[in-house]
Amino acid sequence: MKFIVTNQNKAERLVKLIVSAFLLSAPFIYHNNPFTVIQSIIGGVLLFNVFSGMCIIYRFFGANTCKV
Repeated sequence: MKFIVTNQNKAERLVKLIVSAFLLSAPFIYHNNPFTVIQSIIGGVLLFNVFSGMCIIYRFFGANTCKV
């Protein structure tokens, strides 16, 4: 069994890339506080999803939006 299985389509990955760019920059724009650090962590998880093509939540529920 493969650990990383692509389960997201390209359009979804593009949207997650844009959202992660905004979330990752939050601590630099709004100063460091717990809320912006959490936003940055969520942005990092989304960035992992973009580059790996795998969403852990999709895998847990058995969803797949990729046509491969």
